[in-house]
Amino acid sequence: MSGILYLLPSPIGGPLDAALPPDVIAIARRIQHFLVENAKSARAFLKLLEHSTPMLELSIVEIGHAPRDEQIAGWLAPLQRGADMAIVSEAGCPAIADPGATLVAAAHRNGWRVVPLVGPSAIVLALMAGGLNGQRFRFVGYLPIATDERATAVRALERESRTGETQVFIETPYRNITLFDTLLTHCSETTRLAVATGLTSDDAFIAQHTVGEWRDRRTDTHGHLTKRPAVFSLLAMRG
Repeated sequence: MSGILYLLPSPIGGPLDAALPPDVIAIARRIQHFLVENAKSARAFLKLLEHSTPMLELSIVEIGHAPRDEQIAGWLAPLQRGADMAIVSEAGCPAIADPGATLVAAAHRNGWRVVPLVGPSAIVLALMAGGLNGQRFRFVGYLPIATDERATAVRALERESRTGETQVFIETPYRNITLFDTLLTHCSETTRLAVATGLTSDDAFIAQHTVGEWRDRRTDTHGHLTKRPAVFSLLAMRG
């Protein structure tokens, strides 16, 4: 009998009991094998969970940001032996804008059971709170870093959104302000832009305005974007 591969969300911010249901916490506390994006943050999370097993006795394997295919079989070996395992990303849900999908695919190929657990996803929470079209949306991940390529990508996303499809994307915290300013520079003033930072934390910032309105708030908004995880959502007026 093979084990179960659980996909265990970790808090984005705020108290643990507000981020995870009691049954998810209970499952996490009994698992002994963890595949994690970052070992340090995973140990802090497991301590917060009050895991009954001492950290040194748990199997915590760091898979990094881009797991290597040739290592996956070895990492998942405990499942073959009947032990349950959990994939944990640094914040939010594994395999959604975070590592884990290749491990999940390998589990499916072997016929092993995969169980996603309930918990916070910054992308979903931002879409819920943004007030844009939640019936049709596309998550496009990170935009290009180079200035010209980023501007081209922003204009393309705005064109796509005119079909009624919300465009959702993220950026590393230290480039948030650059991306925000690029959006204000290259998008139409009537295009709606939702910005969400620090989701689930006590000082979360969630707002939606037209690009023209954001331009009047540019300086004040920079403070909310400084070194904080952010999700941007874009929806242009049809025309």
